[in-house]
Amino acid sequence: MRVKLVVGNWKLNGSLAANRALLEAVVASLPAGGNKRFGVCVPAPYLAQAQQLLSGSALEWGAQDVSRFAKGAYTGEVSAAMVAEFGSRLALVGHSERRSVFGDTDAMVAEKFAMALAAGLTPILCVGESLAEREAGVTESVVARQLDAVLETSGVASLGRAVVAYEPVWAIGTGRTASAQQAQDVHAFIRGRIAAKDKAVAVALPILYGGSVKAGNAGELFAMPDVDGGLIGGASLVAEEFIAICRAA
Repeated sequence: MRVKLVVGNWKLNGSLAANRALLEAVVASLPAGGNKRFGVCVPAPYLAQAQQLLSGSALEWGAQDVSRFAKGAYTGEVSAAMVAEFGSRLALVGHSERRSVFGDTDAMVAEKFAMALAAGLTPILCVGESLAEREAGVTESVVARQLDAVLETSGVASLGRAVVAYEPVWAIGTGRTASAQQAQDVHAFIRGRIAAKDKAVAVALPILYGGSVKAGNAGELFAMPDVDGGLIGGASLVAEEFIAICRAA
C-alpha cells in the first residue's frame, strides 16, 4: 500500500518566533501510527531551526528548492548537499512559482531533481498546467513534458526514491481548487504514463495534490484512488488547518 504523505510548503513566510509556535503545535497534534508521513518545506535560513525543533519527531523537514549546481561561483544558490547537512529529507523541485517567476525550465528542474537524489534527499517533483493550458485542452501534454524531462535525465527507477506533486497553477493561492475528479484524472494519467515504463515504480509512487487544499476539502481529495496526499501552501501556516489536513490523510 502506498504511503500517505502531507507536506507543507511555507513559501516566503516565517520568523523564528512564529515558526517555533507553529511547529510545536503541529508536532504535539500529529496523528500517530499508520502508513503515513508528514513534512514541511521551509525557507533555507530556517533549516537549522527545523532540525533543532523537529529532530526525533514524526514531522520531516526540507527545502523549497535546491541548486542545479553542486558548488562553485553561483552566488545566492543553496546546494542539495547543504540542505542535507541540516538533516533534511525533502526538497521541492519545479514548483510552479519557480517555473513561472524565476524561469526554471524543464531541463533545469531535471538537473535539480538529480542533485536532490544524489544528496540523499527525496525530491518532490512538481508538475502542472496553467489556466490557459487547461482551457486549451493540453493539460496532459504539459504534464507529460515536465515528467519526461526528469525521466530522460534520471530514468524511471529514480521515481522509486521520489514523490510527484500535481499542482494546477490556476488553483494555487487563488481559492480555486480542482474538483476531486479533476485531480484524480490527472493523477491517474501521471501514474499511467510512468506505468508504461515501469509498473512497479508507478504502483508505489506517491502522487500528491497541491492547489488550495484546506481542511474542508482534503478528505474528498485524499479519498481518490490515485491521490496519495497533499502539498499544502497557505493552510500549512495555520496549525489547526494543517493538523486537520494531516488527519484527513
